[in-house]
Amino acid sequence: MDFKSTGPVLIPTLGSAGFSTSENGSFASSTSDRLSSLPVGYPAHMGQELAWTGNQFGDHELHFVYHLTEKDLIEISSAKDHFLSLELDGDQVNQENFPLPTLGPELDKLSNDIHNGTGLCVVRGINPDNYSVEDLTIVWLGIQAYIADQRGCQDHRGNMLVHIVADNSSKIKLGHHRHSTSAISFHNEEAGDVVAWLTRSTAAAGGKCIVASAYTIYNILAAHRPDIIRTLAKSDWPFALPQFQCRPLMFYHESRLILNFGRTPLLGNAVHPRPQHLPKLNDRQREALDVVEAIAQAVQLEIKTQAGDMHFINNLAVLHRREGFVDGESAQQKRHLVRMRLRSTRLGWDIPDALKQEWDNAFDTDTYQTWHLEPMPGDVFPLRKYTN
Repeated sequence: MDFKSTGPVLIPTLGSAGFSTSENGSFASSTSDRLSSLPVGYPAHMGQELAWTGNQFGDHELHFVYHLTEKDLIEISSAKDHFLSLELDGDQVNQENFPLPTLGPELDKLSNDIHNGTGLCVVRGINPDNYSVEDLTIVWLGIQAYIADQRGCQDHRGNMLVHIVADNSSKIKLGHHRHSTSAISFHNEEAGDVVAWLTRSTAAAGGKCIVASAYTIYNILAAHRPDIIRTLAKSDWPFALPQFQCRPLMFYHESRLILNFGRTPLLGNAVHPRPQHLPKLNDRQREALDVVEAIAQAVQLEIKTQAGDMHFINNLAVLHRREGFVDGESAQQKRHLVRMRLRSTRLGWDIPDALKQEWDNAFDTDTYQTWHLEPMPGDVFPLRKYTN
């Protein structure tokens, strides 16, 4: 089975998230009645398809895992050869010069499901061993062009591809999400409607992708701890990302719930402690981070990744994290993901004002773009201290 859930979804798992029960079994909160209501305009329940739990998926329901057929693979190979015949730069791949007449409409359905359905999909069936690195990257860009047409840079140097590989060459790299082998907590990327990654190879053990619906988390909080929603929606969260700013973690914007969540830019970590001159989180905020993390783990969905998998996740409505992993000796047993940030001109969500600067930085068409097909030294691709 490709996907599996872990643990019970609500009771008693959520007891560890700070929920207490009264004698009649209802959830109790220590907050006053004045603070227990939802923020103005926030709904009591989000009923969209985006509100799912990991244990509701069975093998027969994995409609968001698209298994490429032999016909699809032939069509992809033909599209790749057509693009190469045009002698264009690789970053110019689009739907017009990478034609997928049969597969394209199927990818369009997946794109709609990412933006308006379950919020995630996996395209499975590419064998990386059948392609050079250059050709595999063109195939990756060609398929994603049907999911979202805009690609965002991921730092101030215009790097478009982030290579997520283990690297213990320094304490800084070992402690950074990008190069650590440890499990990491739930988060969203700082920018991008869709976070996408190509799995070039998998670890010898571990390394599963784990996701959780922000809409489900919201519904649980709205029913049992609306005070946490009030905390998440306040604009007093002191981010160090990469410059100091205060903004909410949660938004209800244009009738959509948006979560932009991460612990490191708010708490720091062992390698990059939070600067002493910045405001510290209060107890209410620390509790909110812990409760969201605990609920996310209670309702999470695990994805056992295969080499060649292409993951696409709604970065506004789905949290993700990584299981810890152990690499093997061979290149095929060393985990290597290539991450990109995407946005669809047609289906992209409207972005709240508090997040627009990050989106503008990523998707400004005038930004110089750099494409490294292999992992680069830190001075070429500097590590951002306080990533989500």
